[in-house]
Amino acid sequence: MSIQRLRTEKRFSEIVIHNGTVYLAGQLADDYSGDIRAQTRETLANIDRFLAEAGSDKSKILSVTIYLKDIAVDYAGLNEVWDAWVAEGTAPARACVEAALYDPRVRVEMTVVAAQS
Repeated sequence: MSIQRLRTEKRFSEIVIHNGTVYLAGQLADDYSGDIRAQTRETLANIDRFLAEAGSDKSKILSVTIYLKDIAVDYAGLNEVWDAWVAEGTAPARACVEAALYDPRVRVEMTVVAAQS
């Protein structure tokens, strides 16, 4: 079984495909100046784009791990955007945790596992 790595950098690949499963590296907004809603929208747009590149889409997401800078402050705003993005009946398995992210301006980061189309 082959492993396909896309958008590979020195330390990681943005997308790894193996045996019909797509793995996305931690995705986050490109612009760290926005609030949780803006960062979540941009993060989800990046996920949409990378899944499409890998031959998948958000309806095929199996699981998501969401890392929030401050879960007490950001959880409601994240869910507001998330709920509008996920189509009814396609919600993946999900975990949401508070974490110290690599840049203090980052509010949210998400890792994704999805089936290929």
